[in-house]
Parts: sequence; C-alpha cells; structure tokens
Amino acid sequence: MNVRTPAASTGERTGRGFEIVLIAVYAIFALSATARSLVQILRDFGYAPVAYSLSLLAAVTYIAVTISLVGRGRSAAITRALCLIELAGVLVVGTLSLVLPELFPDGTVWGTYGLDYGMVPLLLPLVALFYLSRTSVKGPRG
Repeated sequence: MNVRTPAASTGERTGRGFEIVLIAVYAIFALSATARSLVQILRDFGYAPVAYSLSLLAAVTYIAVTISLVGRGRSAAITRALCLIELAGVLVVGTLSLVLPELFPDGTVWGTYGLDYGMVPLLLPLVALFYLSRTSVKGPRG
C-alpha cells in the first residue's frame, strides 16, 4: 500500500497564496507596462524616445520576473537577480526622471519611482526580494 506523507510532515511548503498573489501582480504589471510602452512607441516615439524605450525595458523586466516566478520551483537565484535588476532600473530611471526631466516629457512606468502606478514599481521588487529571502530552497526542483 502506497501511503503519501502529508507535505507538512516532510518539511515542504504547501501554502503558495502569497506567491500566487505576487505572480498575479507581476503579470498585471507585465501586461500594463507592455501595453503602455507599445502605445507610447507606436503613437509618438519621437516625442520621448528615451522615456518610451525605458518603459519598454520595464515591460520586458516584468515579463521576465513573472516567467521566472512561475517556473522557479524552489530555487530563486535567477528570480532574485531579475528583481535586483528591476529595482536598479526603478532607482536609476526614477532618479534620471527627476534630475534630467527633459528626457522624460511624458510619463514612464519607472519614472519618478513609479509615481504613475502608485509607487508600486518601487515597492514590488522589494516585496519580491523579501519574499524570496523568506522562502525555503527545498524540493526536487531546487
């Protein structure tokens, strides 16, 4: 008779609620940043090429983090690296948008540290990095 041991007694995590919410938020940002950047680029790229290109970079980053979170199993090294890149992007673009506002005549996803998105672009990688630091690195996919 093959009896499965409950996950709790083997040390495996079963509660993935917060992880699913995190993936959903990243997926929403991937879609919204992609839509925003494509509309900006297709509508009037010449008006703010730096700003619109950086919005597209933000979109690609959100897509990469979403895919990495979905497929990471219990190993988070690539996801951590992507979140650090995302955080660096928010900080650099946010600072540039304040120091060199002439490069940002229109809003961007990461401009002014994500002010157009309620500062979520600044908080999201911090939350993800905190979550990843708190999760275990166990299991066959780790």
